[in-house]
Amino acid sequence: MAKITEFIAIGRRKTSTARVYLRPGSGQIRINRRPIDEYFKLETRRRALLSPFEVTDTTGMYDLVVNVKGGGLTGQSEAIRLGTSRALVKADEERRKPLRDAGFLTRDPRMVERKKYGRPKARKRFQFSKR
Repeated sequence: MAKITEFIAIGRRKTSTARVYLRPGSGQIRINRRPIDEYFKLETRRRALLSPFEVTDTTGMYDLVVNVKGGGLTGQSEAIRLGTSRALVKADEERRKPLRDAGFLTRDPRMVERKKYGRPKARKRFQFSKR
């Protein structure tokens, strides 16, 4: 039987969806066909994305190819983090505990609450006037 050389996982956060392809390699990361430092200008977003590799001591062992869409840049980076964590667990089941302890395998369920009719926003009410 052939050994699997690519691990595919999906990560989501708010309205962002990331398809992550994890391949053994030298640590190159491409997001929507662009290098990581070109796509995510802020260091905090890059750090959030790279944190699963630091927790599992696999920095530089895998190449990451990501297709991400929807939402904002922070939601996208956290969706990629979840997808990367899931792909690392598929590659080696021993990594589940450290990733779980760091909270990287939990899907963040928080979404924007929908706007209700008769109100200006989801929960805000119009000013009350007694007379």
